[in-house]
Amino acid sequence: MSDGRKLGILVLHGPNLNLLGTREVAVYGHTRLEEINRALEARAEAHGVRMEIVQSNHEGELIDAIHRARDWAHGIIINPAAYTHTSVALRDALAAVGLPAVEVHLSNVHAREPFRHRSLTAPVVWGQIVGFGPLGYLLALDALVDRLTKHAT
Repeated sequence: MSDGRKLGILVLHGPNLNLLGTREVAVYGHTRLEEINRALEARAEAHGVRMEIVQSNHEGELIDAIHRARDWAHGIIINPAAYTHTSVALRDALAAVGLPAVEVHLSNVHAREPFRHRSLTAPVVWGQIVGFGPLGYLLALDALVDRLTKHAT
């Protein structure tokens, strides 16, 4: 940022993502959540970005993390997982804080079951990255950093 403050990014992983690497590997692959987080932390460090990563299977914990982000973060990367299709509360929290956000999905949700085609969070995020597996998180981080640094100058 041009004012010398370090960019802050909140990364949110929704329900069941703690099981990555062992859960439905034909859909989600063999990469574990810890590996995704390590790659994100390395990329954030290379960008000079402060990052907080939260995984929860509880909707309220994700919402609380979004609310706390108002005080320190400049952007959010979120994989709402199943809450993508069901949580008005998560959608409203993202809208309320007004931080640029990128929605990430490991699989191409649009090529899956019809109920996965609709995202309640999509209308309140800056963009979506779907179907690129773990790389999607890194693409989201790069895109947010690019957007935030260009808008800060």
